[in-house]
Amino acid sequence: MSAAAAPAAPPSRTLVAAHCCANVALSITLVLLNKWVYTHVGFPNMTLTLLHFVTSFALCALSLRAGLFAAKRVPLLDMLPLAAAFCGFVVLTNLSLQYNTVGTYQVAKVMTTPGVIAIGACLYGRSFTFGVKLCTIPITVGVILNFCFDLKFNVIGFFMACAGVVVTSFYQVWVGRVQTEHRLNGLQLLLYQAPLSAGLLLCVAPLFESVSETLSRPLTPQQTALVVCSCVMAFVINLSIYWLIGNTSPLTYNMIGHSKFCLTVAAGFIVFHDPLQLNQIMGISLTMLGIIVYSHLKMKQSASVRLPTVNGALKRSLM
Repeated sequence: MSAAAAPAAPPSRTLVAAHCCANVALSITLVLLNKWVYTHVGFPNMTLTLLHFVTSFALCALSLRAGLFAAKRVPLLDMLPLAAAFCGFVVLTNLSLQYNTVGTYQVAKVMTTPGVIAIGACLYGRSFTFGVKLCTIPITVGVILNFCFDLKFNVIGFFMACAGVVVTSFYQVWVGRVQTEHRLNGLQLLLYQAPLSAGLLLCVAPLFESVSETLSRPLTPQQTALVVCSCVMAFVINLSIYWLIGNTSPLTYNMIGHSKFCLTVAAGFIVFHDPLQLNQIMGISLTMLGIIVYSHLKMKQSASVRLPTVNGALKRSLM
């Protein structure tokens, strides 16, 4: 009788760290590139996001045809909530930014971390250690300190921010669950989600933007190159996000997002000489403290999980 297949070993710390660094660097680069496209090419946010997903599907199809991965059958009803959550995430975060100040928007965005914890614990029975929960406090306080002079609330903005937090939290949790349940890698997941998200976004985007007018406008070769670069980079970042969530957790991906916020503020000070106030320095320090402590706790947890896995594999090899 053949032995049961051993569970796949978790990725090494070096590989996870490499993906984290690549995701942070690419994401910050894409933000700057997209800002240039918005400003100098005139592409609105949702239309550009729609092109991102159309490009992602085309590149996934080409990769499939080239034999880089094998397609898997996934029930449509399992993918539709994920695609709909992504569209809700894009629309609601844009509306939150539209109706709120940047500071209020950022503070609402950081609440995704406790949102992921609450959804995982209440709906899916996940347990989080006290230390991990405690890490969210300095991170949240740090972001609030950084934007404390830019906090303004109104009824519509508050509703959009809260709805955006809920939908984004569900989206990140569902990405991890779908990958785990159906054993999908990033390309396999994106092959399904990209066309569904593009179709749903195509129904929603015209309510906020003139999609047809934007897409029919002639572009110079330089402008076209910028849009293409943005689309290809978004494809790579989506794969990186799926890998990180699938191989770590939605909460870990949130922590990476907070580090992007700190690095973006620091880069603005170093590169563009943006003024950095005392409250911002305190905020960045608290946020980074929370991220460092969380990373330490996760590495200890990973080491404790890896040791039984290795011991179990050794026992099976001796049987």
